[in-house]
Amino acid sequence: MFRLWAKIWKSNHMLKDTVICDSTEDTRTHKVFHALDEICSEFDLGRPIWLDSNIREFQRHAKVRFYGDSFIESIDFDYLEIQVIEED
Repeated sequence: MFRLWAKIWKSNHMLKDTVICDSTEDTRTHKVFHALDEICSEFDLGRPIWLDSNIREFQRHAKVRFYGDSFIESIDFDYLEIQVIEED
């Protein structure tokens, strides 16, 4: 089972969170992208852009924060954080 935890933060307070589970046989990358699509749909957000710094952070820590510069539209929170909490 692959599980990804997503949290929206503003002023050091978690406003929303969700956990996305994926038990398919897809690659880890596909699971992350599918989970991010579900998260954006659930939170009514545009999909963030993966900057080089985001990719490096996610590869190192299995966790990444998307700040305002990763979104095309303006956001009313400080950042969206996603973290892998379980992998197959």
